[in-house]
Amino acid sequence: MKNLILATLLTLICQTIFGQEIFRINSNHLNEKTPFIVQKPDNYRPSKKYPLVFMLHGYSENYEQWSKTTDLRKLANDYQMILVCPEGFVSYYLNSPKLKKSQYEDFFFQELMPEIEKKWNIDSNNIFITGLSMGGYGALRLFIKNSDFFNTAASTSGALELDYDDFKKISLMFFKSERMTNDLEKSLGNPTKNDWNQLSISTLLEQNSNFDKGFLLDCGLQDPLLGNTLKIKELALSKNLPIRFATQPGEHNAEYWGKSIEYHFVYFRQHLKTE
Repeated sequence: MKNLILATLLTLICQTIFGQEIFRINSNHLNEKTPFIVQKPDNYRPSKKYPLVFMLHGYSENYEQWSKTTDLRKLANDYQMILVCPEGFVSYYLNSPKLKKSQYEDFFFQELMPEIEKKWNIDSNNIFITGLSMGGYGALRLFIKNSDFFNTAASTSGALELDYDDFKKISLMFFKSERMTNDLEKSLGNPTKNDWNQLSISTLLEQNSNFDKGFLLDCGLQDPLLGNTLKIKELALSKNLPIRFATQPGEHNAEYWGKSIEYHFVYFRQHLKTE
């Protein structure tokens, strides 16, 4: 019993020292107890407003992926921002047209964000969002659809185009199965009856003719999803959007994301708005 109490105290002390905590929301929109990590700067003061960065994980991973990929504490301290890494399951961070209890966008704005604003002092002019792979898709989708809410966004190795044949090949490559397309079929419906491409980032950009904000895109040169990023880059440039684009040698893995995420925070700092 004493050891259990000591372990609990040590956990609380570490959370206080490192500014990282795990919270859970009993979500009505997801029908799940949904966890998220919050990383504060060590010198966090409740009287000061802080920029907020959402960091979305990839498919087959969970809310802990970014904490295993990079040093969240260092990022929070170096850039003086609050970081939030929410669980995204395999939702692609969108409202499912088929599953009533998989309404991620509603969860994000109606449950997650109010909880964050209740607990921490957030600078509403400087809310950023980024993500890797599935999370890159989610970051750009949420940003384009809600561009007044976010300052700007970024995507690394983004699965930006919901193309059935492409995703099937990638699923077989990474998982030796069709699990990616199977999960999407549960959420989006049969691809022959429901055009998944209507949810692609390229379609969103085409449909939102008034969208005029910039964002950051990057992808490794050896990444099988590079084509997704290049397509969005060309479309954004054709629409004269002030995007930032970068490539460097790298595959679809943590080694690449651990390097690329630093550029996202530099980009966000460059776009900070002052009141």
